[in-house]
Amino acid sequence: MKPIGGYFEIADREQGVFIHKDGILLNTGRNALEWILRSLGKVKRVYIPSYTCDVVLEPLVRLGIPWTYYKIDKCLEVAENLSLNSNEYIIVNNYFGIKDAYIQNIAKKYGNQLIVDCAQALFAKPITGIKTCYSARKFVGVSDGGVAYGCNADTTFLTEDDSSTHSQHLFIRKQRGAEAGFADYQKDEELLDNQETKKMSFFTADILEHIDYQNVVKKRRANYSFLSYELGPRNLLCLPSIDTFVAPMCYPFMVANGVELRKILIENKVFVPKFWPNERIPEMQIEEYVLSEVVLPLPCDQRYGEEDMKRIIDIINY
Repeated sequence: MKPIGGYFEIADREQGVFIHKDGILLNTGRNALEWILRSLGKVKRVYIPSYTCDVVLEPLVRLGIPWTYYKIDKCLEVAENLSLNSNEYIIVNNYFGIKDAYIQNIAKKYGNQLIVDCAQALFAKPITGIKTCYSARKFVGVSDGGVAYGCNADTTFLTEDDSSTHSQHLFIRKQRGAEAGFADYQKDEELLDNQETKKMSFFTADILEHIDYQNVVKKRRANYSFLSYELGPRNLLCLPSIDTFVAPMCYPFMVANGVELRKILIENKVFVPKFWPNERIPEMQIEEYVLSEVVLPLPCDQRYGEEDMKRIIDIINY
């Protein structure tokens, strides 16, 4: 049975130009966030969504910046009317790559006190003057790579990263399949924790310069549209129209029996991750805990087509 989803294999070399080549190219998405935070000078507090990846805390801890969690709603938007004081900032996530229009709107409210987390939204365009960070490996076959916008661009003093220590899983999946490389994938992911900020490696930058991004967008949108048409009426999340974003990371599907359905999908080799593992349940709001457990990020990326989407739907409908 063909696996659907999960980590990527090494990307094929194609015609293309990296869509963020004009950004500040660093070794990881979390270090892109740290680069932004360092450029701000004195930061009194950062507001972050409680429904987010724990790696966001890495740069905050390292820089000694206090943070406060805020709630989000079922439209994946800020659920509180937060007023920021001087030297305070808010991180807003472009969840699943589908909140482009919302980010445009909230940028009008928070202006230069906004930091946009586009770790799940590689194709969302940066807004002029707004601090934004990206991560590449959730969308294409690279092991690392982050991009920052809206901050100090002088990276001349940084050393270049070496991706060879955490890229083995990309080659194993290419040669022997997803399951054969999963243990290596987990090890390689752990190696990204608490890395020193460096320039993006030549290996990663070279791969990112040889991807057909137009094709990636086309396939992701087509697969998302198919899943949305079939599953949209049952989805408990409030999702925006596909006309309001460039390209999704996945199709987020929320149902009451999400915990059991995730197990069924995985048993049928449809690999549905959990965003995010609840290592800090005491700090999470009950709403975000529920989102983490029952939202199913269904694969819809460029490796798949309509037949694969039909198989996902058949499993869900069984």
